[in-house]
Parts: sequence; C-alpha cells; structure tokens
Amino acid sequence: MRTLKIPSIARAGAAMLLLAIGGCATMDREECLTVDWRTVGFEDGAAGYSGDRIGQHRKACAKHGVIPDLTAYQAGRAEGLREYCVPANGFRLGSQGGGYSGICPSDLDPAFADAYHSGRQLYTLESRLSNVSYQLDSRRGDLRAAESEIVKRSAVAISSDATVEERAQAVVDVKHLGERVGQLKSEIRQLEEERVHCERDLQDYRATLQIP
Repeated sequence: MRTLKIPSIARAGAAMLLLAIGGCATMDREECLTVDWRTVGFEDGAAGYSGDRIGQHRKACAKHGVIPDLTAYQAGRAEGLREYCVPANGFRLGSQGGGYSGICPSDLDPAFADAYHSGRQLYTLESRLSNVSYQLDSRRGDLRAAESEIVKRSAVAISSDATVEERAQAVVDVKHLGERVGQLKSEIRQLEEERVHCERDLQDYRATLQIP
C-alpha cells in the first residue's frame, strides 16, 4: 500500500470543512443590502459549500427585496473552491465522515478525491473499532449483571425464608442465567478477537499515512 502525503495548507480559509446548513437565515437585512456577492461566493467556496448554497442566500435576502448577483457569486465561489480543494481538506473531510459530492474543479478533483477516500477509509476503520469496543463494553456489563443476579437468585433458592414456589422459580432463573452467562462469555471472546483485528487493521493503515 502506497504512502499518502498530505500537504499543509497555506491559508486558514482553506482549512474550513464543509459545514452543515442550519435552520437560521444565512444573511440578515444589513448584509443583504450591503453584500459583495463575489466575496460571499469566495467565502462559500473556500468553506466547501455546494452550489445550492446560493439558494439559501436568495431565500434569506428575498424578504428584504434583494436578489443575489449570481454571476458575481459564481465567479467568487470558483475562486474560493480553488482554496478549499486541496488534499489536506479532502483528507479531513473524509476522516470526519463527511460526504463529498464532487464540487472541486476538474483539475483539482483527482488529488482531492484521492485524499478524501484515504481519509474516509481511516474514518471507516476507526468507526469499526469504536463500534466493536462499544459492543464489548456492553456485553461485559451484561455479564456482570447476570453473574450478580445469579448470586441473588441462588440465595433465594436455598433460603429457608422463601416459599417452595419461590425457591423453585429461583432455581429455574439460575439455570437460565447460567445459559445467558455462557452465551455472553462466548460473544465476549469473539468480540475481543474482532477488536484485535480492528486494532491491527487501523494501526497498519495509519502507518501508510503521513499527515501534517
């Protein structure tokens, strides 16, 4: 497996990742009335926003009677995308589980996409390890609870204070709990083995990356 080298970013604006669009308006009245649409386009491009971001601005400014200058916006966004579409941002986007919709210019897309997929693979391996570790912790908690319950129900089974029916039910419960303990121990062994594999796969993959 080849080594991926991710270059550092020269400008802070290019380090911004694709942001989720919230429910709030993207611009207020004053901004709509005084905005430089080329600058807005550049900032959106440098932040990695998709082309439909202009629709959010159009909706925000419509109530103030302002129509975005689409030509200026698109020109600025094209410039901003050249700041955003560097391999380091592609890798970060992928490693954080973000989606890439192919917004980068054709001459920058191959390197960006390659870095994105490398980051996405890292994200996948980390998520897999995290999921297995979570399941393992959960099963161990279930095992402790079952073993504790066996102790309690065993005490009832031999208690002179319990009725015959209560002791009989306790014996049945202990039997079922014992089966559950056996099942949990088997699952824990499997998960422990799987976690070892996940840790090895993640370590091996990280060894192929050179990240600034």
